[in-house]
Amino acid sequence: MISTRRKTAESVPWGRLSETIARNGCLRERDIYVEDMRNYRLPYFKACLLATILEDVIPQLRILDACNTELRFIKTISAMDVLLADKFGVESQKTQNDINDIDLKNIHCMKYKLDKLQADRDFILQVLTETYKNLCIERDFQSLTDSVTQIVQKDENLHSLAEVERTNRMLRRESHKQLRQQRNHIKSVCYESNSEIEFLRLHVEDAELNAGIRNRYIEGWQRSRTEQHLQTLYNKDEVPTQAIEEFKRKVEQEQRVHSDIELLTTMNINEVLAKVDESMVKYEKDIESIDLKIQIMRNYYETMQNKNQLLEETIKEHAEFMKNWITFKDDREAARKHCEIMNNSAIIVQAWWRGLLVRKQLGPYKTVKKKQTPSKPNDKSKKKK
Repeated sequence: MISTRRKTAESVPWGRLSETIARNGCLRERDIYVEDMRNYRLPYFKACLLATILEDVIPQLRILDACNTELRFIKTISAMDVLLADKFGVESQKTQNDINDIDLKNIHCMKYKLDKLQADRDFILQVLTETYKNLCIERDFQSLTDSVTQIVQKDENLHSLAEVERTNRMLRRESHKQLRQQRNHIKSVCYESNSEIEFLRLHVEDAELNAGIRNRYIEGWQRSRTEQHLQTLYNKDEVPTQAIEEFKRKVEQEQRVHSDIELLTTMNINEVLAKVDESMVKYEKDIESIDLKIQIMRNYYETMQNKNQLLEETIKEHAEFMKNWITFKDDREAARKHCEIMNNSAIIVQAWWRGLLVRKQLGPYKTVKKKQTPSKPNDKSKKKK
């Protein structure tokens, strides 16, 4: 049995860990005393037995999950829309909470049941795996107790939510009852107000008809009275209006004659003004031509004046240049003569001095007496000896 368990443990990623713990038990026992004590610690032998049991259970759960082809087939069929969208690259709306994707009208469908079953299996496998880790490493089952307490807390929360839902359901029933009563009251009030409005509308229609008849009678009477008054006024104003029309006709004729005369005078004035404009244009053109000629002569005079000034300046420069050249030649000739005189005098003085040194035998021309050296015997006589 132990060998079979070890073989199954090798298929699980945590089997090798338990074997190393079994081989190095002494070292593990020493390390346990050094570590901090935990609440759910087991003896070493019990922890190893429980770990070996979990080594068998975890592969069985995985095999159960992997070999249930019918469940996978049903899950694939239920999630066919999502799989097709992933296959053909259709973007799906990403939701942060899976509760938003639940359809409350179809809460008992197969998809939700399969998701619940898969989630429960994954949770059990995760809890057993974490427990196996704790047994192999820490020699306790803290993760199992945490999971149990978490489940108990979820149950308590569900019971509290059920109580809250029950109270909310009662409150909703009471609110629906009050809403129905309020709706019935509103309907009765609306029916009474509609009947009153209908009664008032009929009275308003009758009043509108009577008012229309009275308005038409009054308008006809007013029209006849106005026509009568207008006729009397026309009869009284007929003679003065004819005289006024005659005077208007005469005024219009005088105005027409006045406008014709004014038109003729304006035409004559325009002709005179046109001639004046022509003369002014001609005067301006002549003035411009004269100004142009004057400007040309002025420019010619200025250019000639500038030219004469330039010639005078060049003559002055040439005269100054010639004067400077003559002075330069005179200075050069005087310097040459002075140098020639100085050289000749220096030559004379130098010749006199050299003649004096030669005659007096002084300086480099002094006679040097030769020293008398003793005669040396011949080398040939030495050789013969």
